[in-house]
Amino acid sequence: MNAKKLAAEKAVSFLENGMTVGLGTGSTAYWAIEKIGEKVNKDKWKIRAIATSLRSEEQARSLGIPILSFAEIDVIDVTIDGADEVDGQLHLIKGGGGALLREKIVATNSRQMIVVADESKKVKTLGKFPLPVEVVIFGWERTFEKLKKLGCNPGRRMNQAEPYLTDNGNYIVDCAFGEINDPAGLHEQINAITGVVDNGLFIHIASKLVLGFENGNTQVISG
Repeated sequence: MNAKKLAAEKAVSFLENGMTVGLGTGSTAYWAIEKIGEKVNKDKWKIRAIATSLRSEEQARSLGIPILSFAEIDVIDVTIDGADEVDGQLHLIKGGGGALLREKIVATNSRQMIVVADESKKVKTLGKFPLPVEVVIFGWERTFEKLKKLGCNPGRRMNQAEPYLTDNGNYIVDCAFGEINDPAGLHEQINAITGVVDNGLFIHIASKLVLGFENGNTQVISG
């Protein structure tokens, strides 16, 4: 069983014809976009969407899902997106795919964020997955040092021999903190550093979690 696909397709069942939908980025969100494309093409649903990355935008366009800009919409009804980790309070670590800033912009401008994940992403305490932090290139070395002083082991993300660049033209620093016992506090500490654009902690943003299991079951957890 493809647990990611199961979770994504279950999440799409919460959508309704005529909605404006936020499209996430990553291996689980991929399956949600595929299912939405099926609704548009087979069931003739009128769905409008805003994408969190160029990759998701290209996938949506290839499926005939109309893509809009923020200038063209008032509100996003539902965003469906994945997570690298999610705890019992539906706090998330996101950004493994490098789209954390756009993902957070879309999610925080949505009436509801549905997180889709396989069972391995559900954790008791966040932090095993290194926390992605998007930083401005100018002066990144100083930003890097200040992140290190917060108690993490940081590493600049690379794309083969070159630094990885986000769709916004910034660097990603992956910060290994270990257990994060105060996600909200750490979020504020990181974002207070000049040069940080945003970080991959999503606090009190997700409203629903859909987990997929290898045995074919799904579980819906509401925040």
